[in-house]
Amino acid sequence: MNQSAPGVELRNITKIFQDPQRREVVAVNDISCTVPKGELVTLLGPSGCGKTTLLRMIGGFEHQTRGDIFIDGHSTGLAPPNKRNTSMVFQSYALFPHMTVYNNVAYGLRLKKMPAADIRKKVSEMMDVVGLSGMENRAPGQLSGGQQQRVALARALVNEPSVLLFDEPLSNLDAKLRVQMRDEIRRVQKHLGITSVYVTHDQEEAVCISDRIVVLRAGAIEQIGTPQEIYERPASRFVADFFGKVNFVPAEITAVNGDMLTVDLLGASIRVTQPGHGLAAGQKTDAVLRPEAASVQPQGGIQATLAKAVYMGHVVEYTVEAGGVSVTVAEPNPKVRGVLQQGARVGLHVEPAALHLLPAE
Repeated sequence: MNQSAPGVELRNITKIFQDPQRREVVAVNDISCTVPKGELVTLLGPSGCGKTTLLRMIGGFEHQTRGDIFIDGHSTGLAPPNKRNTSMVFQSYALFPHMTVYNNVAYGLRLKKMPAADIRKKVSEMMDVVGLSGMENRAPGQLSGGQQQRVALARALVNEPSVLLFDEPLSNLDAKLRVQMRDEIRRVQKHLGITSVYVTHDQEEAVCISDRIVVLRAGAIEQIGTPQEIYERPASRFVADFFGKVNFVPAEITAVNGDMLTVDLLGASIRVTQPGHGLAAGQKTDAVLRPEAASVQPQGGIQATLAKAVYMGHVVEYTVEAGGVSVTVAEPNPKVRGVLQQGARVGLHVEPAALHLLPAE
């Protein structure tokens, strides 16, 4: 094994399907990226962007039309799933209902003809890792959805794969259980240090679970980065809009001094530091402003009118009108600060450090 090689490397991967009229449909278009050893990298994007197809190609369930996939530095070629050192955790759990939890977890080890004593040891250790010790003799139907997902995770991990693949594993769970299970998956992944590729369309899930995120759009990579990089410094309007709530505020650059930009935004002059911006004085831009990066006060700031207030318990969401532009603002702790009334004249305060400028589209 090449210890210096990435856990997974995709080189110029393209996948072309044929539709019922035998026309070519490009599902994945010339994608190249790497998943470092021990990291959990999420493929994120809307339905039809190619993320599940890409995951299935890594696992050998689909074969690429062009390009190559490397695992631990070795080309997988067109090898089937059982010839790759990967394991998949499916959306549907895919447990055998007639088998006990123990036998479900042990299934892959028995296929490898491992001695019974070794199987018992490995299954016991893995049941402890996923928090299911004592449930070995239960049937899958006797478990909750979260417990069934833990069994599916244990079954995938017990084979000690080089790469663990997750195909939207939490989409069948309710909201509260989904949060618990994403934390559990992350805990187990970090504990074992296993290279993982995770597919989801849920932005919050991706932020909470990932070392890095690959944002896909129409079969191509839109941006790769840490959750913080993608949220705070999106490479395009698509990424900014897909990744959480956002305001796009028209702005014009009035001066450039290295990484320091002076912009006219809603009639106010604001200085923004943005390394590697590639922008010029006089250029029209869209300022990416997250709702939590702005606030409204009874006075000061940019003059605005409060058009709407929505109380949401932990936060109140205001819509304010300033300079003919609607801006959404999220104010925490409404019980402490109170809720401003619709129609009030207010001051809109913008945090310059939270602004990110994109060329206007």
